[in-house]
Amino acid sequence: MGAKAEIGWTTPGEDGVKRHVYAHRIGKKWSFFERPKRAGKEIQWTEMENPPLSDWLELLECITRRAARDLHPPEHVEAVKRLIREKFPEYRF
Repeated sequence: MGAKAEIGWTTPGEDGVKRHVYAHRIGKKWSFFERPKRAGKEIQWTEMENPPLSDWLELLECITRRAARDLHPPEHVEAVKRLIREKFPEYRF
């Protein structure tokens, strides 16, 4: 990680074990990857097919903070909000 288009965080998984997650943006598409926090060299990042709402909201929070520091344009915040509305129409901001 470390590129401007990658944002990462640590969160508890469904089984209670902490996991590392990062989102990578290429063009207008965000891809999410995860791995257990207890990682060794043999544990690889796996792409998430359908990231849960909690990961999308974490990405939105990270993008919002980075936009405030001019690390991302404000359009990225609106684009992520739009993606969340499309994927999770029941969620209200």
